[in-house]
Amino acid sequence: MTEILYALEVDCSTGEVTQRPLTAEEIADREAQAAAWAEQQAADAAAAAQKEADRQAGIDALKKLGLTDAQISALIG
Repeated sequence: MTEILYALEVDCSTGEVTQRPLTAEEIADREAQAAAWAEQQAADAAAAAQKEADRQAGIDALKKLGLTDAQISALIG
């Protein structure tokens, strides 16, 4: 059994509400938007992970140079 998706259209001047099934084009557009959103979320998560990895690598490099945690905090504060 396939789920039927509906669109609600409201005529603001009359208040009339019409419910109609989505067209194949509207369903495809909706699926494409969902896929694009998921890709963007994955890209954002990867960018955040890379930023954190770079931050930690920088802190590690500063520690190898002999800086204390307090000094590092003051620098990146």
